[in-house]
Amino acid sequence: MVKAASPRRVPIVWRAVTPDEYVEAVLDLVERIPPGRVMSYGAVADALAERSGRSSARLVGNIMARHGGAVPWHRVVNSAGRLPPGHEREARARLRAEGTPLRGVGVDMTAASWSPGSAGTGEGP
Repeated sequence: MVKAASPRRVPIVWRAVTPDEYVEAVLDLVERIPPGRVMSYGAVADALAERSGRSSARLVGNIMARHGGAVPWHRVVNSAGRLPPGHEREARARLRAEGTPLRGVGVDMTAASWSPGSAGTGEGP
């Protein structure tokens, strides 16, 4: 009896996104961050890494600096919870108005961090 060959496993290969598509993906994700919650630049990059082939907190920061004015830019902070440089006062006022947990000069990342698919958000990954 001849044994049938097992089917080959073909890895999923994501199509690399263009720079403009990546900018749109970053801004779309930032728009989904709920009031009172934040993401770090690195968390945004990590959440998009599989689809985009990119994972750079610095690139996300650059995108936010150049294109983030139309989205809730104040909800993206660094991994230690520090507010966007040069916009600390405005970001703090906006975050406080949304009820975001603050600590010292920044955000309480333990209490305020959000990711796509977080419990209670109704969002998938």
